[in-house]
Amino acid sequence: MNCIIVEDQPPAQRILKKYIEDTGSLELKGIFSDALQAMEYLKTESVDLLFLDIHLPVLSGIDFLKTMPNPPSVILTTAFSDYALESYEFNVVDYLLKPFSFQRFVKAIAKVSERKKNGPQDKHGGDSVPSKKEIYIKSGYEHIKINLDDIQHITADSDYTEIVTEDKKHLSQEPLRFWSETLPSKQFHRIHKSHILNEKRIEKIVGNQVYLFGGTKLPIGRAYKEEFMRVILDKKA
Repeated sequence: MNCIIVEDQPPAQRILKKYIEDTGSLELKGIFSDALQAMEYLKTESVDLLFLDIHLPVLSGIDFLKTMPNPPSVILTTAFSDYALESYEFNVVDYLLKPFSFQRFVKAIAKVSERKKNGPQDKHGGDSVPSKKEIYIKSGYEHIKINLDDIQHITADSDYTEIVTEDKKHLSQEPLRFWSETLPSKQFHRIHKSHILNEKRIEKIVGNQVYLFGGTKLPIGRAYKEEFMRVILDKKA
């Protein structure tokens, strides 16, 4: 895999460069001190993997991600854990908290390789394999089988998620990102940092609100609206 580093601190640049060389499986194509330089490079070149610091001059790493409709695999590197939750909204592969060891670095690279091996993923997770019809949800000591078509939406709530069907709510300890990556992306869409919905349950969309059959109303987050509406309208075209 070829990769680039977007990092403004020379010591961090040197550590990443050394780790990349030591893996033997990565080819470093460039080091950039700010996101604007990397943006210009990526206009004409493609890479498999991007090591991206969050705190950068001019344009932050998160804002840089927002400019890329189809980013390469991304591993975020930062000294601050505050942005971990927000970063996963962009389907990043891993989040390395500085200072990180070579062993932790190798583990992150393994995640990239595993994701590529399992097939292409779209922006909201899910891969190209045929959709399954049922899933098992671990709730406490139980494993509950649920038909995917029965799920209305999934909502993050504190340290767990709620899987909501027509007549019941199931609590799961899996984070929302897990469901975003596990459920078939042609049917389930992340529309908000706290909500995934089942497209088959949509009654109507009004402004920044989605109305589901049965009366449930969910907000559409600004970061998700453009892609969500594009997917929905393309299917209706």
